[in-house]
Amino acid sequence: MITSQKGMTFIEVLVALFILVTGILGAVAMQASAKKGSFDAMQRSVASALAQDILERMRSNDSTALSGYAKSDYGVKLDDVPAKRCNTIANVCTPAEMLTNDMYEWEMAIIGADVTNDSANVAGLVGSRACISHALNAVTIVVSWEGRSEISDSEKNDCGTASTKRRQLIVEAFIN
Repeated sequence: MITSQKGMTFIEVLVALFILVTGILGAVAMQASAKKGSFDAMQRSVASALAQDILERMRSNDSTALSGYAKSDYGVKLDDVPAKRCNTIANVCTPAEMLTNDMYEWEMAIIGADVTNDSANVAGLVGSRACISHALNAVTIVVSWEGRSEISDSEKNDCGTASTKRRQLIVEAFIN
């Protein structure tokens, strides 16, 4: 006599559990990968905003001060606080004083010193360095930082430390 069985066998339960666990682990791995990609995208966005910031500061200042912005060691060591701050309407500054303030404030933003938590920098780019060069009225701004994953370092300039994690954003502009 044949009896009909009802329910699932132990093997079927194990196979179902294996498929479920594999799916959950895949979702967790995908989330970790997305978070890494999101961080890299945020760093690129910050680099782009920093490059645009200094470009607008240069355009706002007198063209005679343009050559003063050229420097290849932004982010290496923060300069001293300028003697005269140009951050209020009452403090009218010369182009040279504005240049000193612009360079100081931009470098603070690059290294994240403008946002602190318990005296530690918590903003800016990871392993940041920036360089500005100019010829006549053409300006090249290079912002370098360290990414989370390794890539081929194919950039041909010397801004930042060459490595397989170096990322660079290069902005070329013309200033009247």
